[in-house]
Amino acid sequence: MRFHTFLLKYGEIGIKGKNRYLFEDALVRQVGNALRNVEGSFRVYKSQARIYVDCEGGYDYDDVVEKLTRVFGLVGICPVVRMEDKGFEELKKDVVAYMDEMYPDKHLTFKVESRRARKSYPKNSMEMNCDLGEAILEAFPEIRVDVHHPDVMLHVEIRNAVYVYSQIIPGAGGMPVGTNGKAMLLLSGGIDSPAAGYMIAKRGVGLEAVYFHAPPYTSERAKQKVIDLAKIVARYSGPVKLHVVNFTDIQLYIYDQCPHDELTIIMRRYMMRIAEYFAKKDGCLGLITGESIGQVASQTMQSLAATNDVCTLPVYRPVIGFDKQDIVNIAEKIGTYETSIQPFEDCCTIFVAKHPVTKPNIEIIRRSEGRLSEKIDALVKEALDTAEVLEIR
Repeated sequence: MRFHTFLLKYGEIGIKGKNRYLFEDALVRQVGNALRNVEGSFRVYKSQARIYVDCEGGYDYDDVVEKLTRVFGLVGICPVVRMEDKGFEELKKDVVAYMDEMYPDKHLTFKVESRRARKSYPKNSMEMNCDLGEAILEAFPEIRVDVHHPDVMLHVEIRNAVYVYSQIIPGAGGMPVGTNGKAMLLLSGGIDSPAAGYMIAKRGVGLEAVYFHAPPYTSERAKQKVIDLAKIVARYSGPVKLHVVNFTDIQLYIYDQCPHDELTIIMRRYMMRIAEYFAKKDGCLGLITGESIGQVASQTMQSLAATNDVCTLPVYRPVIGFDKQDIVNIAEKIGTYETSIQPFEDCCTIFVAKHPVTKPNIEIIRRSEGRLSEKIDALVKEALDTAEVLEIR
């Protein structure tokens, strides 16, 4: 079947009232961006509360559908056969031909759902439903009508041309990326943080990311693993600006100066400080982490409060109430899981205390950080100044 157009359906955008056009325009841009590198010629536009992609010439159907299913804001992708309006008798023949080609096995039930956007058309929607249904039944006696739970819902829309479709491919849902600002993702090589970034991007938030590298304790393969994860997340979120921070000297200094049971918390607090610096510099409105309550020692309620203590921007933790398997399910869905489980350690797993504190007292943590006053500011400045910035697409 040759499809000439894709009708794109959106969800939440429809309840945005007078601001709806802003979200529609953003969605049109995101669809255009998603198809930018796809072979073929595409025209993306909105019309009468619908978004369309007209396909000219040859194109890869599977590639187009794959790209569209990653666009946040879309809840349905409908491959459409666009027909010239040659009168109703010709339309009946075209609809019968459509059903014949789309459904070789005719042992199915169907219902016709017509929509007459062009009110000058000589038949109303109810008449079209009856007459087109009758034509299909005459052509294929084995097909049956079921108006309540049909196997095939055949949509026929009369606009400037005639649009016929019967498939609705589920979209990613959510809101168009960029309609809710931008945030900074603390991206490690684990399972949780890429899933967290995906979930926040789904709500319309653009992403930047920061990764803390600790050579020689973490390898270049660990760094490449994070870059690969960022590339996968970028399929959904759009381009990601990735800051790679050399964290080795800061970690070693903390290890030398602070109680070992507090290492993870204090290192985490400096990560948050550095991430917030880049976030504010680039106009991000918050930080994103993959923390889940109680999953590890640094993610107890007391530990999360201790890391929040150094931040002035809000910290978003979209997987905070999820079980590990819930997070794994998301990672498998978006394609990050197999990369995340590659056995290359990140800096969070290198300097881990044998018995880390699980209920840190913020005042005690602050006093411990006081032991770092001699060199920590210079080390942080050096880490900021030498950070590598990568554009991930």
